[in-house]
Amino acid sequence: MINLETKYMGLTLKNPVVVSSSGLTNSVRKIKILEEKGAGAVVLKSLFEEQITNEASHLISSDPKNSGYPEAEDYIVNYVKGNTVSKYLELIREVKKSVSIPIIASINCVSSKDWTSFAKEIEQAGADAIELNVFIVPNDKNKSSEVYEQLYFDVLKAVKKEVNIPVAMKLGIYFTNLMAVANRLNADGADALVLFNRFYEPDIDIEKMEMTSAEVLSSPSDIRKSLRFVGILSDKIKGIDIAASTGIHDGEAAIKQLLAGAKTVQLCSTIYENGFDRVSDVLADITKWMAKKEYKTVDEFRGKLNYGQLADSAIYERAQFMKYFSNTKKEVLQ
Repeated sequence: MINLETKYMGLTLKNPVVVSSSGLTNSVRKIKILEEKGAGAVVLKSLFEEQITNEASHLISSDPKNSGYPEAEDYIVNYVKGNTVSKYLELIREVKKSVSIPIIASINCVSSKDWTSFAKEIEQAGADAIELNVFIVPNDKNKSSEVYEQLYFDVLKAVKKEVNIPVAMKLGIYFTNLMAVANRLNADGADALVLFNRFYEPDIDIEKMEMTSAEVLSSPSDIRKSLRFVGILSDKIKGIDIAASTGIHDGEAAIKQLLAGAKTVQLCSTIYENGFDRVSDVLADITKWMAKKEYKTVDEFRGKLNYGQLADSAIYERAQFMKYFSNTKKEVLQ
């Protein structure tokens, strides 16, 4: 009998397939469907710090009477925060009543300001864990990388101070030394690292001569961005769970990430493209592959091909195409 049960941040999941924070996880109805299709857990659509701040700023600027009155501005900011968070807390409570799978709240943040105190309310509402979705654009040429990295550590510490439930950090790939950042986050108490965040990316419309957004959904090839570091960090950073995200579009991709050492795999874009049944399809693919390889549990093969398990671990470090091209037949260039 094949058993897909997985431990993630101390939580027991019936399988390692998690639906990531998105519009797919913003309502009780959708989350109930995802549970029916087999999802091991879901990460709720994020509570956005920037959205709260921008909405408050818009309300303040739209009424001239508020300008220059700190009391009025404070009232509006606190009202917007309270109203937005209240709706989020209600979603958590309703979802927890309706499903049995773990519910991971998500906070999209760019600072460690006092709003992180809402993390305690998220815990009290019943969330099983929190995923901190952090990305700070380094746009100041006079600031060192250490200054920007410290903001990530500050956010984690501020939230960990408020809650007792597990906390995951969802990171981007843009660090000078991701290994050092991961090691520090581990030391500061992060229970998991999610690799990698898929950010809004700008594009340019050359006909309209204006800025626009790039493709929102990931592609299967995006798995290359995370596979390398899932394989390295799952071996090098002990005592912390690694979750794989971005570019996981089918069962084969999920298996690859598990072999590299991921505790869980997060699905998103592929569900948008193929419907809720994609969750069931991925689980069926994993189960079929495990039966073929005669694995009874996920732990039997998880990490079998991570950095520490390979005779030639340098394959995870190789960054140049030299070896590939040196073996390519000359006819290709003719």
